Amino acid sequence: MRRKAIAAVVMAVGCVGIPAAAQAQTPSPTPTPQPGAERFEKLTLNDFPGEPMNLAVLPDSRVLHTARTGEVRIHDPKTGRNVLAATIEVYQHDEEGLQSVAVNPFTFEDDKWVYAYYSPPLNTPADNPDTPGFNEGDAPDNGTAADWQRFKGVIRLSRYKLKGNRLDLKTEQKIIDVPVDRGQCCHVGGNIEFDAAGNLYLSTGDDTNPFFSDGYSPLDDSPGRNPVYDARRSAGNTNDLRGKILRIKPKRNKPGYTVPDGNLFKKNRDKTRPEIYAMGLRNPFRFGIDPETGDLYVGDYSPDADKPDPLRGPAGHGRWIIVKKPANYGWPYCATPTQAYNDYDFATKTSGPKFNCKAPKNDSPYNTGLTTLPAVERPDIWYSYILSPHFPQLEVEGPEGNDGIAPMGGPAYVPIRGNRSPFRFPDRYAGKPLFYEWARDWTKMVELNKQGRQREIDGFAPFVDNPMDMEWGPDGTLYVLEYGDGYFAENPDAQLSKINYVRGNRSPVAKAFASTKGGRGPLAVQFSSEGTTDPDGDELTYAWDFDADGKVDSRAAHPNFTYTKNGEFRATLKVTDETDRTASAEVQIVIGNQRPVLELITSPKPDDPATPFQFGTTITYEVKVTDDAPVDCAKVTVAYILGHERHGHPQNSTAGCTGSITVPLDAGHAGAANLSAILGASYTDAGAEGQPGLNGNTQVRFTPPAPPHGN
Repeated sequence: MRRKAIAAVVMAVGCVGIPAAAQAQTPSPTPTPQPGAERFEKLTLNDFPGEPMNLAVLPDSRVLHTARTGEVRIHDPKTGRNVLAATIEVYQHDEEGLQSVAVNPFTFEDDKWVYAYYSPPLNTPADNPDTPGFNEGDAPDNGTAADWQRFKGVIRLSRYKLKGNRLDLKTEQKIIDVPVDRGQCCHVGGNIEFDAAGNLYLSTGDDTNPFFSDGYSPLDDSPGRNPVYDARRSAGNTNDLRGKILRIKPKRNKPGYTVPDGNLFKKNRDKTRPEIYAMGLRNPFRFGIDPETGDLYVGDYSPDADKPDPLRGPAGHGRWIIVKKPANYGWPYCATPTQAYNDYDFATKTSGPKFNCKAPKNDSPYNTGLTTLPAVERPDIWYSYILSPHFPQLEVEGPEGNDGIAPMGGPAYVPIRGNRSPFRFPDRYAGKPLFYEWARDWTKMVELNKQGRQREIDGFAPFVDNPMDMEWGPDGTLYVLEYGDGYFAENPDAQLSKINYVRGNRSPVAKAFASTKGGRGPLAVQFSSEGTTDPDGDELTYAWDFDADGKVDSRAAHPNFTYTKNGEFRATLKVTDETDRTASAEVQIVIGNQRPVLELITSPKPDDPATPFQFGTTITYEVKVTDDAPVDCAKVTVAYILGHERHGHPQNSTAGCTGSITVPLDAGHAGAANLSAILGASYTDAGAEGQPGLNGNTQVRFTPPAPPHGN
């Protein structure tokens, strides 16, 4: 992982309204100065966030953050504690689970509603542990309509009341269900934002498998083929909610919603859904909203082709879009109004003409909407796997120029009148939306012109690891959920963090350690704050909460504590300097049940020069589980994930402590650079002493040899 602070600013002047092919952008001669990394500080708020997915900052500066597996946690800045607010039961396969969480910032203090977008379990087929080597939860690639029907599901937007630090799941009110096809990968991301009028915006992915499209547009309607391989049925369908941004208004005190006027299609128009605000999106995973203008700042993920093909279409492009009005952004027909895909026949492997971006035609047999679609609108920023001639400040790394494409749209900074927090960002950042990259590990701020369009792209100093979500807090600071290096797990460097602007004094740095991670009670634990420092040399005070009851148990720097009750505890250390600046750190202690430790032994071994890995290899494995209770191998799962650049695509999984997995390379990635195969093992024990089961996981990564130079 590269480590650097982006302090210098490189910019380009955008030309609004000019077709992409005619644009000639040059760097601005007067870049806006930005402070270097020394003017920022990053504080870790939660080192154990699960597999981090989404966050929402409450008006009182508490932070809700979610894990894909259904956990909703709350960081409380008053105590430094991280509390499990609820665990929503979710269906998990590939990317499905708990996607996002949000509150309406304009009404939350009165209504206390928390909105969540998640996959309810339903009766979808699941893996049977008694049949190792075969996952019944995988939908077949080929079959009949009856085969697909069993995997029909939904991703649900609901809301729940927050009572203190507890999310009351019994108060659930269902707002809207988005139908999806389960049992296959990918693109089911969803993000939730509100405007000042109380309208809720929900982004949805195209729910389409991209892995057999050679990295171009997935249009496979071959006879007997699973419809999940055709994105025209979803993103290109005016009568479908996927691959869209929806705009609805939740009812005030009961389930459901109304549809405001002004969306893409008028109410009661045949073969359309009135909830659609923007369409033609592949995976608009993150977007922000300007509370003053209502403009949306959308990041839309790229396909994987690293070069154009005249018989298939353009290379993959990530897109950053300012949505000012309802529009169609082209997927799966066009990347921009001047970059069209070919109408490719997957059954005969023959290429047809380019799609007409002025009026795309949806002739898919799975289309239930209009045949002629609205004209394709231009994104504000678009970039591929090589250095962009239009946006050269979007850096590209690696020997081939590939470094992944995963654009994220974030909110614009809006200073709050009267906010005197010493950590607030300066007013010169006002009105600049965030544009961050999950794969390339950078964050930019976009300067807008008088028309509210992209004018310049500014560098931004703070560095984060694989930013998954960002949001401005009421104190004018930036809260970040970092995914870290790894795939579909709680990575060692995953965290919830906060970025302050530094004025004068800096915050302390807190470190917490324990002599043991847990065991049978009663258990005496020696705690330590070794490594805790203050950058300014201030004297620090210490406050330990060992049993997570919100009360201070010790003010010593290196205290002892004996646990007598069973449970999973987060012992929290909060330190305060002479200027009342604080920092906190946690240690996880489990009493009554040990967390299982996994070792994944494979043949061949990863990165063994004697047996270099190649795709198509069959890997045999053994999962050794160390636990304080008998191990049930039926609950051990091993998944194969195709790593591409810095993101991963789940392929298949199986149950059992031993077995084998063949790691094929799908046609969509064949020939792509920076590929790897990841095997991930996971096990959740049965619990003990009345405690819930605990999960352990591990991963190994196989990387094929680099091709000879010039290939």
